[in-house]
Parts: sequence; C-alpha cells; structure tokens
Amino acid sequence: AAPAGAVAFGLKHTEGVSVDVLFRGRAEPEAVSGAGTRWPLDEGTVLRFSMSRASSEVNDNKVTVSFYAEGGKPINQAGVFLTGVGISLDVDADQDGVVEKNSPNKASWAWGPEGHGAILLVSCDKELP
Repeated sequence: AAPAGAVAFGLKHTEGVSVDVLFRGRAEPEAVSGAGTRWPLDEGTVLRFSMSRASSEVNDNKVTVSFYAEGGKPINQAGVFLTGVGISLDVDADQDGVVEKNSPNKASWAWGPEGHGAILLVSCDKELP
C-alpha cells in the first residue's frame, strides 16, 4: 500500500495504541517508542496494532504511517482510526441470582451447596461437515 518511490516509513499513534514493527526473518517485534524513528520499507514488514483498554468513544485512537523517498523527503501519509471494544463474561458467580461484573468469586470455583463460581460449557463440535 506504500506509494511509488517510498523507501522508508515512520509512525505516530495515540496514547491508547501500541504498535510493533515486525521484520521478515525476525521473530521478536520491535516496539515503537516515539515519533521520529524511521524504518526501511522492506517486503514482509508487518505493523501490529493493539489496544489494552476499551475506547471511550468510536474512532478515538489513530495510527498514522508516513512514507519517505530517498533523502528523507516526505511523500504521503496513511491513517487508521481504531476503536477498542471491551468484552467481559459476566456470571452469577456466587449463585445469588444477581449477575455482577466484579464478583470476587468470578476467578475461582468451589463445589457444594455453599459453593461459588460458574461452569462454562462450550460446544466445540462440528455439527455440519
């Protein structure tokens, strides 16, 4: 997706986003720490975006990739807006008839009439070939 003539790229991102740069033949990602760093635009380079918390509104985070020609002349930019979605499995962990998001019994399970916790049964079979 890089424009013609681009030989390097740089990144900027909002605080809520983490970006790793993965190069072909290198198992470990290189963390993007700040603006101003440029990387060679090589085939097989991958940018991996992640967010550690849910967004407060739609499209509240952004990653901007700047492309550069030989000599460091800016050519163009591409941007991606991101929205982090929080997902939580909430259950009646203490079996009192109330589903609580932060029940202290959510992380453990005990058997018996005074027990607590939830059992999650997942159907992983293949019903249709």
